[in-house]
Amino acid sequence: MSNAALVEKIFRAAQALPDEQAKEVLDFMYFLKNQQAMVEHRDLQTAQQTVMNHIWDNTEDEAWDHV
Repeated sequence: MSNAALVEKIFRAAQALPDEQAKEVLDFMYFLKNQQAMVEHRDLQTAQQTVMNHIWDNTEDEAWDHV
């Protein structure tokens, strides 16, 4: 199913709901969107951590290890 067809199907299903339930569906959609953004952010942090470990873990900067 194409994205446009799926959007249309969601739209039609939401139109059939009472307002309060439609708001709950919308809230859930925002939740899913935010959850995905958090996963992407965590993945970026992990990638940065891996790259930066060799810079942070060195004997010259040991004084900063416990700050």
